[in-house]
Amino acid sequence: MKSCHRRPSRDGASQRGFTLTELLIAVVVIGILAALAAPSFNDLIKSQRIKSMASDLNASLTVARSEAIKRNKNVTITPITAGAWQGGWQIADPDNAGNFIETHAAIATLTATGPASVTYRNSGRIVGTTAPAFNISATGTTAQRCVSVDLSGRPYVKDGAC
Repeated sequence: MKSCHRRPSRDGASQRGFTLTELLIAVVVIGILAALAAPSFNDLIKSQRIKSMASDLNASLTVARSEAIKRNKNVTITPITAGAWQGGWQIADPDNAGNFIETHAAIATLTATGPASVTYRNSGRIVGTTAPAFNISATGTTAQRCVSVDLSGRPYVKDGAC
């Protein structure tokens, strides 16, 4: 009986894989493509940060409105640093002065402009006759988001500036 097994060739003709030269060329090509793609990734990252802040602010406004209705008291949301919403914000606890229902941390590299504060009545509507709006942007990109609150108190997010 004859065996069906092949013997390995000593001349290396049956070896498989990549040569060192082929591997280095592939690594160089991947590096060049990554370097070309880096600027567009920066825009994507900034855009996602803007969307994230808009979503967080929208959620906090919804929480403030809900707490005002639940507690049957006025609830106010204010920036931690006066006039700078990108420095974070907090929802004041109307039952415990000096305490907060929610505190949101600062967000670096973004700019957010908006009113000095937003106060919700116990009915869920906002105090005042003008609808507050927050414009969120970042330097180096054209991406912007607008978080607006209608007079009934409902916050919503839209693309672009306010």
